[in-house]
Amino acid sequence: MPDKTAKTAAKATGSKTTASKVAPKTAPKAVAPKAAAPAPKAAVAAAKPAAKPVAAAPRVEEPKKVLTQRQGFKTNEFVVYPAHGVGQILAIEEQEIAGAKLELFVINFMKDKMTLRVPTAKVANVGMRKLSDPSLVKKALETLKGRARVKRTMWSRRAQEYEAKINSGDIVAIAEVVRDLYRSESQPEQSYSERQLYEAALDRLSREIAVVQHSTETEAVKEIESQLAKSPRRGAKTEAEGSADGEADEADTEADGDDAAVADEAA
Repeated sequence: MPDKTAKTAAKATGSKTTASKVAPKTAPKAVAPKAAAPAPKAAVAAAKPAAKPVAAAPRVEEPKKVLTQRQGFKTNEFVVYPAHGVGQILAIEEQEIAGAKLELFVINFMKDKMTLRVPTAKVANVGMRKLSDPSLVKKALETLKGRARVKRTMWSRRAQEYEAKINSGDIVAIAEVVRDLYRSESQPEQSYSERQLYEAALDRLSREIAVVQHSTETEAVKEIESQLAKSPRRGAKTEAEGSADGEADEADTEADGDDAAVADEAA
């Protein structure tokens, strides 16, 4: 019996020794430092989302193209706008209106101290045109030497016709207004409304002639007046002719008054 007990104790001692030898081999598997290694990866993963906003930088807009020519007109060119006369194209610009892009001529009228913006697509509708050729200017100057043609109608009707010619943009038609409304020193003075229309027509005509001939407006006005002086009626009108014309005007006025009275009675 004592031998068996000794053997059993020896086996138990041997198993403990074996366990102590095995323990050091298995212990390193439970060491925590290896579990701490993934921490840098998590930090890198967290840093990646912060780098995305840097990549999404705003795009740099390309510079707009400078427009210099449209519809046969170019910048710095002098043009005639019927309602305002001679102006200069300063620029051709684009504007966005109601979500749609629109091209505009920027026209400066220096004498009137006014800037006008005209859509390039509406040039034909408004009647904007280039300056007259020298040959057409010569024709307008020749028109000034002709005989004045004054219709025997009411002044209000004639005034409307003169205004329509002035705003037509036709240099020859404007010259006709200047010719018909001009009064020399030997002729009766103009009324206030006649003087206004005459000066408006003279201004339009002289400005265009000055730009075409590369002269000043003062020189252009002198040339216009010299042509007007060559008209057969200027200065050659006798007192008898003047009184006859005055009587005719009075007769026309009386006739207009009678017609108006008849119309009122009929109404």
